[in-house]
Amino acid sequence: MINQVTLVGRLVRDPELKITQEGTAVTNVTLAVNRNYKNSQGMIDTDFIQCTLWKRAAENTVQYCRKGSVIGIVGRIQTRNYTNSEGRKVYVTEVIADSVRFLDSKPVEEREIAT
Repeated sequence: MINQVTLVGRLVRDPELKITQEGTAVTNVTLAVNRNYKNSQGMIDTDFIQCTLWKRAAENTVQYCRKGSVIGIVGRIQTRNYTNSEGRKVYVTEVIADSVRFLDSKPVEEREIAT
C-alpha cells in the first residue's frame, strides 16, 4: 500500500511549538495550497490543509518560519476520531509530515524588514 502526499503552500499563521507529556516537540500548522485550475469565476481556489510536524521538523519550523512562509511537506494522510463534549463523533483528517523543506528565498527576518 502507498500513502504519500507532497504539498507546497504557505503557512496561514505563525507555528507554535508544543511539548507532549512525554517531552516530544510537535506543532500543528495549516498550509494554504492553491489548486491547479481556475473556478467558474476565473479565480484559483485554495485548500487549507491541516498538517502535524514532530520533533526536529516541528522545532525548526517554529524557529525559521512565520505566517506566509512557503514550505514543502512530504508525509502521509492520517485519520482519527474522538467523541466531543456533546457526545458526537468527530473525524479528523490530517497530513503527518515525514520531512519539511523551507522554500522561501530569503529568511523571514529579511522579508519583514524589506516590507
